[in-house]
Amino acid sequence: MNDFKNAIVITGVIGSGKSTVVNLLGVYGFSIIDADEIAHKVLDESSSIIASKFGSEFVSDNRVDRKSLGKLIFSDPKAKKELENILHDRIKEQIFSKANKLESSNYPYFIDLPLYFEKSPVYDEFQSVCVVYAPRQICIERIVSRNNLTLKEAKERINQQISIDKKLKFATYVIDNSLDLKHLNLEVDKFILALKAKYQTLKI
Repeated sequence: MNDFKNAIVITGVIGSGKSTVVNLLGVYGFSIIDADEIAHKVLDESSSIIASKFGSEFVSDNRVDRKSLGKLIFSDPKAKKELENILHDRIKEQIFSKANKLESSNYPYFIDLPLYFEKSPVYDEFQSVCVVYAPRQICIERIVSRNNLTLKEAKERINQQISIDKKLKFATYVIDNSLDLKHLNLEVDKFILALKAKYQTLKI
């Protein structure tokens, strides 16, 4: 088993504000492995397989229409499983490859991994986990506003993930994003202080 002792997974649920936290950590100069970015790249590289499995209407100019494919995936568990079988091993391989390169620096780095708990035990080698928290209802409101979805669609998406309250129980760190950006900045500062206590080399 790989020993990723300097890796910290950043996760949450859709709408909890994980991406905002990752952006703030990036501003501080931390290295980030973005699982979604890797997944999008692997998805486009698999466009011919996607077209043959799900239909050519989901692919244009060798790029996958993620929005329309997403609607199919979130409403059809069988299609979701098929897509995971196509992409999953390749995504994992690239995440682990990037983590191995960063590990040798003996400095904390972050893995933006939205479905860390849902994919267990696939990513169990990464044992430090920071959960970005916001109450379910606030997450739903954010999803409706941000993703231009109906309330029903927003609930369908959040219901496909393990609840934020369950994820909290397994968190190494928690960042509360239930209020505004000013409050979130203070929470991130608190988190970095906790890391400084662990990493004497951290100069921020």
